Amino acid sequence: MQLVSEIGVNWDGDFELVKEMMQESKNAGFNLVKFQSFEAKLVANHPQASRVFRSSITPENVKRINSISVDIGIEWFSTPMYENAILFLDPYVYRYKIREYDSRMLLKNNPTDLFLKLLETKKEIMISSEFSPQNCKWYDHEQIKWLYCVPKYPCKLDEIDFSLLKSFNGFSNHCRNISAPLKVISLNSEILEIHITSDKNSDFIDNNVSFDYSEMKEIAKYAKSGN
Repeated sequence: MQLVSEIGVNWDGDFELVKEMMQESKNAGFNLVKFQSFEAKLVANHPQASRVFRSSITPENVKRINSISVDIGIEWFSTPMYENAILFLDPYVYRYKIREYDSRMLLKNNPTDLFLKLLETKKEIMISSEFSPQNCKWYDHEQIKWLYCVPKYPCKLDEIDFSLLKSFNGFSNHCRNISAPLKVISLNSEILEIHITSDKNSDFIDNNVSFDYSEMKEIAKYAKSGN
């Protein structure tokens, strides 16, 4: 099983913290860590806009993030939220993920320009969706991995329809109950993505959907055990 640690905006632009989070992900047995890449104008209306933006992967910090990942020995990738982000990410990453808006448009068979540019990279693209993608034109596309996700922050355990996993390659978690990812593992899903935090008692932006290091290790241990 491929385990993805979503660092996202929980590193707060702190390079010592991001190094710690990447190392803890590696130590736990996770395969990948994920970030986000957006322009300042995309988050201008967010109540913590400056804080969100400093956690973005940008042309100014991409080399440093890559150097940390190489030193630790864990692969990283990102969600580009604007087309030009692909230009500075592509030399460093082996895969991408797209945001919910791009996913929604794809399910309507009306792909965004960003998605089409990602296809041109010939690299893997992870796509989260609440609905089965089986009727989507790109359902069986060789570059795409579909992840079932309930787009609530957080969602409740009883809002997850685990029977839908049969239509997906994996699961992107927004549930605070650790039973959700453990259930996904027991169903032999190919990919599991979870948000992580260094401190649940802090005010990191995505803490309400994140697991701490001890929970991350428990999840990885369960996955390795063959449940």
